[in-house]
Amino acid sequence: MTENFDRAPGAGRARIKPTSPGLADVGDGDANSVFNQREPLRQPRTSPPLTENNTNTSEAIGGESRRPSKPHQVIHNNSTPASKVKRVDSLVNTSILSANAPEFYPSSPPPYEESVSEDGSDGYYTETTLSELVEEFLSHLNSSPGSFENDIEHIANMLNSWVTTEETLQELVELLYTQSTVIPNFSYTGARLCNFLSHNLALSPARGNFRQLLLKRCQTEYEQRGVAVRGDAETQKKFHAYVLFLGELYLRLELKSAKGPPSRAEILLTALRELMNALFSNPVDGNLICAVKLLKLTGSVLEDTWKESGKSDMDQIVQRIENIVLDAQCSRDVKQMLLRLVELRSSNWGRVHAAAAADATPDNDPNYFMNEPTFYTADGTPFTAADPEYSEKYQEILDREDDYFPEADEENGNESSFNDEDEMDPEIEEAFEKFCLESERKRRP
Repeated sequence: MTENFDRAPGAGRARIKPTSPGLADVGDGDANSVFNQREPLRQPRTSPPLTENNTNTSEAIGGESRRPSKPHQVIHNNSTPASKVKRVDSLVNTSILSANAPEFYPSSPPPYEESVSEDGSDGYYTETTLSELVEEFLSHLNSSPGSFENDIEHIANMLNSWVTTEETLQELVELLYTQSTVIPNFSYTGARLCNFLSHNLALSPARGNFRQLLLKRCQTEYEQRGVAVRGDAETQKKFHAYVLFLGELYLRLELKSAKGPPSRAEILLTALRELMNALFSNPVDGNLICAVKLLKLTGSVLEDTWKESGKSDMDQIVQRIENIVLDAQCSRDVKQMLLRLVELRSSNWGRVHAAAAADATPDNDPNYFMNEPTFYTADGTPFTAADPEYSEKYQEILDREDDYFPEADEENGNESSFNDEDEMDPEIEEAFEKFCLESERKRRP
């Protein structure tokens, strides 16, 4: 054991050669030189760029020269104050600005010229077309239907100045039909407008006047009824709008005759009957709802007209509705609508035939006291002329009014005693006379 302690430090130790492939063939001295090599210190960013002397020094210290890469040199050069000074000097030397230059005034813009189109008309204000004119006053009537009576004369005069040819008349018919079936809830106003124009539009060419062209346009849609009731949702929607417009047109369009009062268009009555048959032929919800709306609109007039001719068409329609309620696969809400329509027809379409005014009594006319006022007693109990004690209670009210408003002692009996308050007190009257005398004395010279 003492042998191990007597040896010198480091004695007996074998030097292990490096196993790294880069150092395997290097001797002891070479190995020491490799491990002792150091990279040159990186220059500070604020120092000037490396020179050849610095490069030689780094070669002497490290053995192998290491030059900084080109991008680093660019960064160092840009960050030095000397480069900034050189750049400013170059801008000053190449500048063409001068403090002695004359004053600069911007050139004035060219004079404004209104653009004129090739035909000589103003380019900004184009001429209004018939389509724009019709859409404008239809929009006005749709937003303010109450102004129809006041504006219709002006509209008719304006259209008479525009519609001077067969082409413009045909265009007007198409515009009115389209807008009356497209604008929601405009079929009533559109039918009234068509009726007025049919009597007041001056142009009446040989091919047909306004009313005849309008009926031809409606006939075009009428002939497509079989396809429309089985079409897609959009097609059915347009067809339903057409049906309701035709119902309004039947009620509003008047045919004047020299022999008697105006009458309705018989051709529209036949068309409405066939349109209802088409709607019932495909009993889906949309078609049935349209049929209900049409019958609520025109049911009473249609039934009266058919009864005058000895026809039972309304009975047939009601029977068909009852069969649809039992057999059709429509929704429950639509079936309820159909049943309520049948009830409405059984009550004579909601019409009540009151007794004649001369024969009306409280016993035979339930509306005998409808327009009588309602009175209240002193304790707040209401009563009307139908009350058995009406005369006594009404007399009490008259007596109570006499107590509140007693008549004056004047002969005419129209002035009340409250007018006595307008008389002045004697002292006030004396003071007022004295004031008037003093004022008159001061005004004198």
